[in-house]
Amino acid sequence: MRAWRGPAILSFGFRPFFLGATIWVALAMALWIPALSGSLELPSQFDAASWHAHEFLFGYLSAVIAGFLLTAVPNWTGQLPIVGWPLGGLFVLWVGGRAGVLLSDGLPSLAVALVDLAMPVALTGFLAREIIVGKNWRNLIVLTMLGIFTISNAIFHWEAARGDYAAQGYGLRAGLGAALMMIAVIGGRIVPSFTRNWLARQGPGRLPVPPMQRFDKIALLALLAALFAWIAAPEAQALAPLLLAAGALHLVRLARWAGDRTLAEPLLWILHLGYLFLPLGAIALGVSILVPGVFGGASAQHLWMAGAVGLMTLAVMTRATLGHTGHELKAGRGTLTLYLGQLAAILARLAAGLWPDQAPLLHILSGLAWIAAFGGFAMLYGPAMMRRRV
Repeated sequence: MRAWRGPAILSFGFRPFFLGATIWVALAMALWIPALSGSLELPSQFDAASWHAHEFLFGYLSAVIAGFLLTAVPNWTGQLPIVGWPLGGLFVLWVGGRAGVLLSDGLPSLAVALVDLAMPVALTGFLAREIIVGKNWRNLIVLTMLGIFTISNAIFHWEAARGDYAAQGYGLRAGLGAALMMIAVIGGRIVPSFTRNWLARQGPGRLPVPPMQRFDKIALLALLAALFAWIAAPEAQALAPLLLAAGALHLVRLARWAGDRTLAEPLLWILHLGYLFLPLGAIALGVSILVPGVFGGASAQHLWMAGAVGLMTLAVMTRATLGHTGHELKAGRGTLTLYLGQLAAILARLAAGLWPDQAPLLHILSGLAWIAAFGGFAMLYGPAMMRRRV
């Protein structure tokens, strides 16, 4: 470990980025609730819905990705981690992006985009150097997905600058598609691995199928094809069978990981549940195309946004923070409450699509539950981020 005697928050990549991400996404939701009702006008050049979509995908998730990869890549490559003021500088770039997008009304669109893209571009450059120097070629796929995610953010800015409704544009769909592929690839490694390690200590019984078998590759290719088609033509009838097939394959993939045997440990079953929303979102979108009006496409898409992305990132952040701050890998009551809060947010948002007459109230309830989950993470885990390992 590279020596660092300064503030503990800058001693590992997950510390500033996980804490900053959760504080920001809770604050952003607190702004979005009144903005949605029209009682607050945001000082952003983005319309309110586009700002909401951008900050919850590209703003929040870019920080979580940075925290995860800055922590994981040194283990993958054997290189020293970024710590100290270089890490602090990278975090400041991310904070500048959040402030730049929120306060962008009247500013040049190009300047706002450059400020926002500075951190993910710098992160991509760092990871490329680490992977090349460490000759860790198997993780080039992660670098590729991060690159696509960053380019998608740039497309989002371009669409917004020319007056398009970026919340439903190519940039958002491509960014979400890249995020889902990260969950499918990285989640497909860590979920069965963590599950196997825990179950092996519990005694004899069924273990997860080892990751990245032939079936996994077929499932990943099916998801990739469905996402490409969804990005290109999100309402095409021919898209529905692709989404349904990808969803079914990933349900089977998930079932091969013995998640039913993890109910005694919330740190594990939450990973399986977070992954479950990936196929559920694909199936829900496919059904919404075949049977319009069952529930809105936006609600189905939120199974991906709030479900797969929101719940999976919350699960990974809690586990990684416990492990890397020297705590026992066991979820206490507080952590379990965070998980239940995020599940309530997901279900309330889905219910808003099923019962449109109650949507205003359900949106508020979903937002408050979201704030409780991610604001709760910052309060519960923030002190550990600020201290050295226990």
